[in-house]
Amino acid sequence: MIEQILPPTVAVAESFTDPAGLTLFPEEQALVAASVEKRRREFTTVRHCARRALGELGIAPAPILSGARGAPVWPAGVVGSMTHCEGYRAAVLGRTAAFATLGVDAEPHAPLPDGVLEAIALPAERARTATLGAARPSVCWDRLLFSAKESVYKAWFPLTGRWLDFAEADIFLDPAGTFTAHLLVPGPVLGGAPVTAFAGRFLVARGLVVTAISVPATT
Repeated sequence: MIEQILPPTVAVAESFTDPAGLTLFPEEQALVAASVEKRRREFTTVRHCARRALGELGIAPAPILSGARGAPVWPAGVVGSMTHCEGYRAAVLGRTAAFATLGVDAEPHAPLPDGVLEAIALPAERARTATLGAARPSVCWDRLLFSAKESVYKAWFPLTGRWLDFAEADIFLDPAGTFTAHLLVPGPVLGGAPVTAFAGRFLVARGLVVTAISVPATT
């Protein structure tokens, strides 16, 4: 599903269930040894997805450990992103020769809980979300905005190693299936030029909203 909003050269693996019999590397098992069963299942399945995607790139299975702020640590020469929510897990990977960064997120297609939109959205974003909701009430634009912000952060962090607050990117959602995130703080430098915005795509399907950002590598 998520491959529909990513370039064809991105390796994608996803799952709508937690298949029985999946295993982790010992180093990965240690990361979730004290976690509840639900957390262990989603952790295991999304790493199974990551190893399937690595295989598409011709890379042998390897442990996917967690680095700073929980970001996945990929094998050399690889960038990627993982996401999981109720009923969905996915990993997307690309070669660093082709992509500077990738960021994806999936969420249930349902309104955000009370108070969350006010906590994560700028006043202008809330106003635009209300306008979109009036025109297209079949889409949970508040949840879509939240997902887009998550994808922005996942694309941002590997490039900067820095936190990005929800209020530090102003996101414009286009009903055609795209979004633009204007950075309100200095961004990373790629190819000698500062990054001032991220462009992404979204999809609403199968009871989910999924968002994705892919930034091409620069030479």
